[in-house]
Amino acid sequence: MDYTSWLQSNCSHKLMEAKDAVLKIRSGSRVFLGTGCGEPQHLIRAMANEMSLQDIILYQMLSYTLAQFVDDESFLRRFSIKLFFISRQLRKAAFEGKIDYIPAYLSQVPGMFARHRIGLDVALIQVSPPDKFGYCSLGVSVDITRSGMENAKLVIAQVNPMMPRTWGDSFVHVDELDYIVQYEEPIVENHLPMRDKNISKRIGHYVSQLVEDGDTLQIGFGQLPDTILQYLDQKKDLGIHTQVITDGFLPLFEKNVITNRKKSLLPGRVVASLCMGSDKLYKYVDSNPMFYFRSSEYVNDPTVIARNDNFVSISSALEVDLTGQICSDSVGYFFYSGIGDQVDFLRGSAMSKGGFSIVALPSTAQNGKISRIVPHLSQGAGVASTRGDVNFVVTEYGIAELQGKGIYQRVMELTQIAHPKFRDWLIKTAKSYHYIFSDQLTPQQEDLLFLEGYKSSLKLKNGKNVEFRPILPSDEFSSRNFFYSLKEETIYSRFFHKVRVFSHEMVQKQWAHVDYRKNISIIGLTKRGGNMSIIAIGSYAYVNDDTAEVAFVVHENFQGMGIASYLLGVLGEIAIENNYKRFIASVLRKNISMIHVFKKRYPNAKLLNTGGTEIDIEMNFDQDKKNTKQPENI
Repeated sequence: MDYTSWLQSNCSHKLMEAKDAVLKIRSGSRVFLGTGCGEPQHLIRAMANEMSLQDIILYQMLSYTLAQFVDDESFLRRFSIKLFFISRQLRKAAFEGKIDYIPAYLSQVPGMFARHRIGLDVALIQVSPPDKFGYCSLGVSVDITRSGMENAKLVIAQVNPMMPRTWGDSFVHVDELDYIVQYEEPIVENHLPMRDKNISKRIGHYVSQLVEDGDTLQIGFGQLPDTILQYLDQKKDLGIHTQVITDGFLPLFEKNVITNRKKSLLPGRVVASLCMGSDKLYKYVDSNPMFYFRSSEYVNDPTVIARNDNFVSISSALEVDLTGQICSDSVGYFFYSGIGDQVDFLRGSAMSKGGFSIVALPSTAQNGKISRIVPHLSQGAGVASTRGDVNFVVTEYGIAELQGKGIYQRVMELTQIAHPKFRDWLIKTAKSYHYIFSDQLTPQQEDLLFLEGYKSSLKLKNGKNVEFRPILPSDEFSSRNFFYSLKEETIYSRFFHKVRVFSHEMVQKQWAHVDYRKNISIIGLTKRGGNMSIIAIGSYAYVNDDTAEVAFVVHENFQGMGIASYLLGVLGEIAIENNYKRFIASVLRKNISMIHVFKKRYPNAKLLNTGGTEIDIEMNFDQDKKNTKQPENI
């Protein structure tokens, strides 16, 4: 028996045409509309065209079909639109004041319906055809739709055979439906416009450095988070617990990058609340037991999110100020999108064992005319996420880590990932706000993407992994902490005199000479308590056009493990790239181990006896080129 015959046999008294069903709505009613791509288009059009309906308040999370009516003055006189999130299609109407935006965390909206904080008289929803037991599916829109349906006095459902049947808490029995309208039409498709590929690629590159194999991910609403997914295709065994599934996930499903095997909550299942994309995506989720759809009060509940170990939240923003405040729902006084799921997932990831959050955004807007990293949020801009919520911020210029850092460090972290042409302005403004020292140097005002090629890693004999990268202005506090952690004799071996204070002025003086070409420092970092700590610094500095002076300092706990030798090789490669022909070094005569490192790397090195406590060593690259290019672990 097909579903039409089943409906005729079991609930013929509920069946009617859309034009008749919407007449069951009384003027003055509060009407809930199913969300986004799962919205009942046919019912919405019938309701909008029924001229007898007056003074109707419409509640919806994300809207598409209403875009067809918001420029009709007659419609606006009869209907008031209240949205929890503003879609791209309704953004212009929101700017024009035709829509009332309700700021709310999506995890809390179902509770507002249940407690009658927002009372509902009618719910218009869309479901799949019933099975032989009478169960329909909410399909691609469970989110707040289930609660909207359960708390409305009257439920009118559009039964559409093109609606996928999804697994999870998506099933609705026909007994829960007051009226049924059979109408087949394509599900709304959501195609996100393409972003600048170069910027997206660079942001994706930095995000991929933070995401590790086996992590469980949330991907936020919007073009950029969706685009970032394609740059995670080399990862393994990723898991998904997210509000929305989009087409961006499909390649990762097809390549078996997303397996959900290592999830600590519901392993083997993709947990989601709604689905927005193409017909190809809808066919993929249809009757696919890998997908477990639940309502927003479950999926977005921070305490539920936190049950996923190694949970990584990836979302976007419109602006980030230098203290770490995030605006994601408005452009000045104009409401642009919504709070949505960002705060829920930022807080859930913070509570997750091994979890953290990433807020990704391009460094500029309006074709490069304005900076998205700003001294303060624009007038009228809303704070969606507070200074205490944010962990990592990523732009196409790098990664800023904010958690646990003061305003001074945040300013430096965020300035160095701002667009180069805005960095000087940001530093000057931060000085005027007394956020940073008055003598603070501005980070390099150029694109330092080439520094990515200077990153490397070394696995030590004890199994620890050391990550190496160029030093950055934001490393000032970390480098000072590193020097203060060293023993007196280690510091003496590096500076040839006793240094007891590593002041801001001293570090600034050293930083002033770093240009990453003629002068550079490479730091080695290891994980300590979930954070990266400096355990070694290797530097070379300009002497003349052919020669640079090289020096190292390695923490006592890591000496004798090949780190200095490795750094010497890395710095040698960079020096050759920048047209140097030799290194020189001054070493204490008693520092036999360091002399051995230089001789091991450069067998033809010349030891020049100065007659004092020091020895000068000259190392020519052309004589020992093969040794320069192949760092070894000794």
